[in-house]
Amino acid sequence: QVQLVESGGGLVQAGDSLRLSCALSGRPFSGYAMGWFRQAPGKEREFVAGITWGHYMQYADSVKGRFTISRDNVKNTVYLQMNSLKPEDTAVYYCAANNNPYGIQYRKEEYDYWGQGTQVTVSA
Repeated sequence: QVQLVESGGGLVQAGDSLRLSCALSGRPFSGYAMGWFRQAPGKEREFVAGITWGHYMQYADSVKGRFTISRDNVKNTVYLQMNSLKPEDTAVYYCAANNNPYGIQYRKEEYDYWGQGTQVTVSA
């Protein structure tokens, strides 16, 4: 069974940076494309960024130029580097795994496994 464990959230001020990490265990990391989603209070869970096994990346328009997704296929870990954070980035951030390692899925329903979520709060 795949397990995803996130870390790195916290409380920061606008303009600061954070790096989220998500470690996958239980199955070979090579079998999955990875994604980051976020969910703010009262809102739907939304796609933030995705990365394939071969490091092809895609981003939501709201985070392009500020966030960078990456993966270390030796450490079985995916990262989300978040720079120039804004109050509207406040949300619970989730990593997710999709069992097609070659494509990026944008809909949460397409993902097979989820982490427990980590809170990111950005104060003005």
